[in-house]
Amino acid sequence: MHIKFVRVLLLLQIGVITFGITARAQDQVNDTLKLTVKQAENQFLKNNLQLIAQRYNIDNASAAIITARLFPNPDFSFNNGISATNVTQGPAYKEQSFSISQLFTTAGKRNKSIQLAKIGVEQAKYQFFDLLRTLKFTLRSDFYTIYFQEQSAKVYNEEIGSLSKTLTVFKEQYAKGNIAEKEVLRIQSQLYSLQTEYNSLLIGIDTSQSELKLLIKAPSSTYIEPVIGTDLDIKQMVSGVPYQQLLDSAYTNRYDLKYTKATVAYNDINLRLQKATAIPDFSLSLNYDKLGSYSNNFLGAGIAFSLPFFSRNQGSIKQARIAIDQSQVQLQSQQNQVESDVATNYKGALRLEKLYASFDPKFKEDFNHLIQEVFKNYQKRNISMLEFLDFYDSYKTNTLQLNNLLLNRITSLEQLNYVTGTPFFNQQ
Repeated sequence: MHIKFVRVLLLLQIGVITFGITARAQDQVNDTLKLTVKQAENQFLKNNLQLIAQRYNIDNASAAIITARLFPNPDFSFNNGISATNVTQGPAYKEQSFSISQLFTTAGKRNKSIQLAKIGVEQAKYQFFDLLRTLKFTLRSDFYTIYFQEQSAKVYNEEIGSLSKTLTVFKEQYAKGNIAEKEVLRIQSQLYSLQTEYNSLLIGIDTSQSELKLLIKAPSSTYIEPVIGTDLDIKQMVSGVPYQQLLDSAYTNRYDLKYTKATVAYNDINLRLQKATAIPDFSLSLNYDKLGSYSNNFLGAGIAFSLPFFSRNQGSIKQARIAIDQSQVQLQSQQNQVESDVATNYKGALRLEKLYASFDPKFKEDFNHLIQEVFKNYQKRNISMLEFLDFYDSYKTNTLQLNNLLLNRITSLEQLNYVTGTPFFNQQ
């Protein structure tokens, strides 16, 4: 009778494992969006609202160049007489005068303003591409996180489904006096522990799903299923890329660093503009007076400019000098940050590469075969239920560790791409 009970229990476990996987797939089939990482990137580039909004900043900065290139408008004035006393030259309304004047800037202020506007466009572009770099890193990290956490979720799903049915059967058998209470409690305890771990894992998956859907502008009801080819095993070796090459690439391609350099150039030109501002601009004017006091149809010309006796733009010049010093310090700080980022992530990637290389490629296959043999031995009652559960728990732990190792290694390579601003690795 006991052997018959065990056989029934095994059939239930096998059925639950199969049913659990099928049911989970059916729940998602209607709203599932299968994407490769390249397809996700393409949707991100077309649909991401943050990128679209950032592009408008480039257009705004470009419009500033148009403004800087424009010359000042000429000033025109007209005066017509209304009334007068002691009229000697006819009615007052016949008295008319005209004046037109044009402001001319000096010391190359216009050209310097155009240069500042052009640098502003460069800075807007650098901000756009730096945002693109950051969001792309987030997208790829979320993509791989979801994939590997889903692989881990399958292990939990199988074991929880199996233990749930087993617990139901064991409770029935305990009520009949066929098994001890401690076996029921042991299974119940492990089931609760698995459910808690599984729930935490699903929360992590949901968080990554939410972020990824926002990045590619997918409907909130959609479930994104990452599709990764069979060549998941990473061929690029971190140790094959010299550290100096990574660092040089970061200095060349990091857009946040380019932005800081552009800020130094901006402040340098701004200092020259503020010095030029100390030199007065002047206006040339042409005046006509029909019935002037000097003579009729009087035509005159004039020039006007301010006398720099008191204000020579001293405060703005000093602020511009301070801005140069400040931006140079910020540039040095940014360069140090870039070097630190590359060095830290390079060391981390090397450690993970070494750890990954220490794993036998056949480990997962051998371990899967082992758990099948354990299952057969349990079926033949060569091992107890508790021993089987211990083996299965070991299988779960090792599978999760392997998934985390693969995820950490891929993420470390994505981080190297991020800190260098160059797609060295994971280019599937």
